[in-house]
Amino acid sequence: MMLKHAPALLLMMSLLSLAAAADDLERRFQNPPEATKPRCYWYWMDGHISKEGVTRDLEAMRHAGIGGAYIGVISGESGMEATDGPPALSDEWWAFIEHAVREGGRLGIDIGVFNSPGWSQSGGPWVRPEQAMRHVMLPETRLRGPQHFEGKLPAPEGPFQDVAVLAFPAPAGDGVAAAETARTPRSVSFDMAEPFTARSVTVRPVKAVNVSAELLVSDDGREFRPVKKFTVDRHNINVNVGPVPLAPVIAAFPAVTARHFRLDFSGDCEVGEVLLSPAARVESHAEKSLQKMFQDPLPPFDFYSWEPQAEPESAEFAVDAGAVLDLGGMMREDGTLVWDVPEGDWLVLRAVMAPTGTKNAPSPPEATGLEVDKMSRAALKTHFDAYVGNLLDRMPPEERTALKYVVADSYEMGPQNWTDGFAERFQARYGYDPVKWLPALTGRVVGGTAQTDRFLWDLRRLVADMVSDEYVGGLSELCNAQGLKMWLENYGHWGFPGEFLQYGGACDEISGEFWVTGDLGTIELRDAASAAHIYGKPVVWAEAFTGGPAFANAPRDLKARGDWAFCEGINQFVLHVNIHQPWEDKKPGINAWFGTEFNRHNTWFNRMQPWVDYLRRSTVMLQSGLHVADVAYFIGEDAPKMAGERRPALPAGHDYDYINADVIEHRLEVRDGRFVLPDGMSYRLLVLPESKTMRPALLKKIKELAAAGGAVFGPAPERSPSLENYPACDAEVAGLAAELWGGGKVMSGDSLDAAFAQLGLTPDVVCPDGFLWKHRRDGDRDVYFLTNQTPEARSETISFRVDSRLPELWWPETGRIGEAPAFTLADGRVDVPIHFDMHGSVFVVFQKPAKESRTAAPAPAAETVLTQITGPWKVEFPGGKETFKELVSWHTHSDPAIKYFSGEAVYRTTFDLSGAGEGALLDLGEVHALAVVAVNGREVATLWKSPYRVDIGPALRPGKNELAVTVVNTWNNRLVGDAQRGAKNPTTFITTKSVKFNTPLQPSGLLGPVRLVRE
Repeated sequence: MMLKHAPALLLMMSLLSLAAAADDLERRFQNPPEATKPRCYWYWMDGHISKEGVTRDLEAMRHAGIGGAYIGVISGESGMEATDGPPALSDEWWAFIEHAVREGGRLGIDIGVFNSPGWSQSGGPWVRPEQAMRHVMLPETRLRGPQHFEGKLPAPEGPFQDVAVLAFPAPAGDGVAAAETARTPRSVSFDMAEPFTARSVTVRPVKAVNVSAELLVSDDGREFRPVKKFTVDRHNINVNVGPVPLAPVIAAFPAVTARHFRLDFSGDCEVGEVLLSPAARVESHAEKSLQKMFQDPLPPFDFYSWEPQAEPESAEFAVDAGAVLDLGGMMREDGTLVWDVPEGDWLVLRAVMAPTGTKNAPSPPEATGLEVDKMSRAALKTHFDAYVGNLLDRMPPEERTALKYVVADSYEMGPQNWTDGFAERFQARYGYDPVKWLPALTGRVVGGTAQTDRFLWDLRRLVADMVSDEYVGGLSELCNAQGLKMWLENYGHWGFPGEFLQYGGACDEISGEFWVTGDLGTIELRDAASAAHIYGKPVVWAEAFTGGPAFANAPRDLKARGDWAFCEGINQFVLHVNIHQPWEDKKPGINAWFGTEFNRHNTWFNRMQPWVDYLRRSTVMLQSGLHVADVAYFIGEDAPKMAGERRPALPAGHDYDYINADVIEHRLEVRDGRFVLPDGMSYRLLVLPESKTMRPALLKKIKELAAAGGAVFGPAPERSPSLENYPACDAEVAGLAAELWGGGKVMSGDSLDAAFAQLGLTPDVVCPDGFLWKHRRDGDRDVYFLTNQTPEARSETISFRVDSRLPELWWPETGRIGEAPAFTLADGRVDVPIHFDMHGSVFVVFQKPAKESRTAAPAPAAETVLTQITGPWKVEFPGGKETFKELVSWHTHSDPAIKYFSGEAVYRTTFDLSGAGEGALLDLGEVHALAVVAVNGREVATLWKSPYRVDIGPALRPGKNELAVTVVNTWNNRLVGDAQRGAKNPTTFITTKSVKFNTPLQPSGLLGPVRLVRE
C-alpha cells in the first residue's frame, strides 16, 4: 500500500521542500540577516586616534547598518602632519586597537586588521633582510686562463646571501663592444675604420625615460638603412615595479655588418652606456626574469608573453648550460675565489640574492620595514607573529571575539625571483637545475633563445605558484589556526608577480575593487568573481566606491555604479573609506585624496540605512545558488597574469568566467555535456586563448574532457612553453594537438557565433542597450538581477532563457514581491515587460510553473492628483528659520548662509485632505539629495533616490495634515563657500582640499513640485 503511493508522496515532499526554500529566500530578502551587512575600510590616519572617537565611529557604523570594519594604519595620505601622540607599535598605540576590538564585540561589529601597517602589503621593521623579498644579482668577473686566480669577487652593497658561484666559457662576441664616436641627447654614433658585425645593442639609461629608438647602419656614413626599432621604456623607476629600476634595454637582431651605426631616439634619452656588440642577447630579459615589471597599474593580458626570438646562427654564441661550473666550494666566506682557471676566456658570476627594497606602505615610519618573502612560510610566520600575533597575545580570547579577519589589500609590492630552497623546489618541479641557467638573467643566451625563454617561463611560473601557495596559502593557514579568516584582493596594480585566479583561490574571502569614476574595476571585479566561482567561494566582495571626488556624492549617485559591480559578479561590499574621526568639533574631518567618505561626519552618513538595506537585499539574492555562465575563458599558463581576455568576443546575452590551468587540471570534469566543478558551477563551452603553447599535462586533460563530451573552442597549441622534458614535450604536444584538432573534436574560428549555434546556446538574457544583468541559479529557482544604467525611466521587455515558468518581480529598494502583471511564454523563453525608474533595478525570480502567457495586464488608471502642496514652506536651518514662498535650490539663494549651506534642513507645511487617504502617494518631485518624510509627526520613510515618492496613506487624516521633509545635501557647497577668496571664519575642517573657490555648487534642497497623488 505504501509503495503504491510512494511516487505521489515523493512529489509532495519535493514540492514542500521547494516551497520551504522559496519561503526562506523571501524571508531573508525582506529581512536580510546580519551577515549581509556591508563592511568598511576603517583607516586610522597619521596617528590621530582617540578612544572616544573609536567608540563613536563604531556606534555610528552600527546605526548606519555597517557590519564590519577593517582597520588600516595609514600614514602620509591625509594631508595632515603626524600626531605627536603614542608612536605606532607602542603599548599605548596597541591599546587603541584593543579598544576597537572590545567595542566591536559590544556593538556586534566584526573587526578586521590589515596584516601589516599600511595598505600594502606584508612587512614591517621586524622583517630582517634574509626574510625579505629577494632577487638574484649577478656581479661578474672576466678571467683568461690558464692562470691561478685568487681574488675577491665583486658583491652588491648592503645585505645579501650567496646562491652560487658560476663559471663558464665566454660565448663568441661576449665582452666585445664598438666604441662610441659621437653622442647627442637624441642619438649615439659608432664609426669604425673596419666593418663591424653586430647582433645586439644594449641601452643603459640613467634616469626615467620612455622613448622609441631605431638602430640604423651605413656603409659610407651618409646613406643609412634601418635595422631595428624598439622602445626604451623606463618611465617608472619605483622599486615596486621591479628591483632593477633602470634595467638595461636590449635589442637583438640578425647579424649585420657595416662601418657606421647610429642609434636614434625619438626624444632626449640620458644614457650611461650604449653597447653595440657582436654577442647574442635575449630581448626583454629584465621583464622575463622579473627584474622589471609592467610599469603602470593595468598590465595587458599578453604583456608577459613574447614571440619567439630568432636563434643565433651557431651554438658558439650561447652559453652551454652543461658547461657551467659551480665554484661555490672554492669561495671563502669573505668572497675570495681560489681557482685554477682553465685555458680560454671565462666569465665568473657571483650569484647572490639581495632584498628588492620594497617596504610596507603607506605606514608610519616607525612601523615601516622590508616586505616579507612571499615564497617562504617560515619568514611569513615571523611576520604574522610580529603584528597580528602581537595583537592576539595582548588580548585574551574572550575579549577578542569580534576580531574575525586579517586583510591583504591589492598587491603593490613588486616581484621577487628567488628564495631559500628555490633551486631545490625548481628542480623537483621541472627536473633540471636552474642554477646552471642563471646566466640568462644577465641577458645572455643559454642553450638557445628558445631554451632561454623556456627557462625564464619556468622561473616566472614557479614564482607565481609559490606566491599563491606560500604567501596567500600560508597566510590563510596562519589565520585559520587562530580562528581568523584571510580576506584578500586577488590582483595587484604595481608589479604583481602572481596569477590572479590561483592567487585568489588560496584565500578564505576574496575581493575585487572599483572606483566611483574612471576605469578601475573593469579588470578587478571579474578577477575576484571568476576566482571565487571556480574555487567554490560563495561570497565575492568588492572594495567599493574607492576614488571619486570627496564629499561630492550621495547614495543615489553611487547606485548605478554599485549595480554595475553586482553585474560583474560582486555580491557584497566593503565601503571605501571610513576614516577614523577622533574629534567631534572638526567636520567633515580627516579625509584623503581617495575614497567616498563613509564617515560619521558626512552629512548623510546617519541617514544612509535605507540604501544599505537595498545593498543587503541585493546581497541576499546574489549570494543565493550559483553563478550561471555559458563560457569559461581559459587565461593560459603564462605568468604573471592579472587579467583574462575574452577572445573571440562573447556574443551578447551570455555570461562567462575566467578559468586557469590549476582548476582545469584538478577540479574540472564533464557531465551531461557541461564542464562541472565540485560545488556545482558549470559551463557549456571552454574557450582557449590565442596561444601557441601549452604544457602536455594540461593538453592531455583537455583531451580527456573533450572525449567526455566537453565542447572546446580555440586554436591548437604547437609546443610546450616549458623546458621541462624538452624536446620530448614538444613532440607530445604536437601529437595530442593532432588528435584533438585533426579529429574535429575542437571548434575554432574568429567568432563564437557558429559554436553557439552548433551547441544550441541561445542568449540567456535579451535586453536593450543601457541595461545590465546577472543570473544565479539555486536548484530549480532562477534569479536574474536587472539594472537600468541610464538616467531615464524606461519601460522595456526583457527576454529570459527560461521555459514555462512564472516571473516574479522582487524589488530590492523596498522588499516588495509580486508576480509580473504580464509575460509571454514562447520557444523556451519568457518575455517580461518591466518598468524601470532611472537607475532602477529589480530581481526577476522564476520558481513556479506557468502554463500560459499573461498577455494583457490591467491598464493602469490615470494618475489622480489629490492635491498640489505649494507651501509656503517654513524651512529650519541649524542657524535659523526661513520662509520659502516657492521651492528653489539652496545654491541659487541670495543669502550666502543658505547658498553655501551643507547639512540637514527641515521643510514644514500643512495641507488639507478631503476624503480617505488610502493609497495616497507623496511625490516630492526633485530632491537633492536625500529626504526624510514625516506626516503628522510620524516618520514615514527615507527617500534616497529618484523617484522621491512614498505611500503616506496610513499616516494621513481627514482635514488638515502636517508635513515635514528633512532634506540632506552633500558637504560640497559649504566646502566651496569656505574656499571663496576672502572667506572669513570657515566652518569646515578637512585635511585634503577637495574643492576650489570655483568648483561648481550642487543643486540642493527640496525643489518639487510636491504633490499628493493616487495611481
